[in-house]
Amino acid sequence: MRRYHDEEWGVPLHDDRRHFEFLVLDAFQAGLSWATILNKREAFGRALAGFDPARIARFTSRDVTRLMRDAAIVRNRQKIQATMGNARAFLDTQAREGSFDGYVWRLVDGHPRQNAWKTVKRVPATTRASDAMSKDLKERGFRFVGSTICYAYMQAAGMVNDHLVSCFRHAEVERLSG
Repeated sequence: MRRYHDEEWGVPLHDDRRHFEFLVLDAFQAGLSWATILNKREAFGRALAGFDPARIARFTSRDVTRLMRDAAIVRNRQKIQATMGNARAFLDTQAREGSFDGYVWRLVDGHPRQNAWKTVKRVPATTRASDAMSKDLKERGFRFVGSTICYAYMQAAGMVNDHLVSCFRHAEVERLSG
């Protein structure tokens, strides 16, 4: 958890495969702790073709069966099937928009929001931007992309800087965003 926080979380992301990975992991996290998902991240990568959306988009019912037997990942049929559909929606969005990165960053006008939270209690679970992202992703055919999941994704992908102002990473991430 510390390495993830200190090196990845909140850093502005501009790589389509990593965007897809974060979307997948955040969708699987719904109803579970982030620690559970982070501890299974490597296993998810192995089970889900290195988070390659083109490969996942071609998964079949045999892959669903295989994944449901894989004790190293979260075995939730709806989330597994959503991941397959989300891979297809992701590829379609890439094709329509030029890149998923370009699409998703346009949702925040190309710049991370720099928040200045003093306590964890002040950090919202959703925002108008995550509501809009959720709505747009659903219209594009994505599933497991409610506003809370979208906001967690926005935090992970550095679209918002939600490190507390007392955290050493707040200023570092803010500089990366400039």
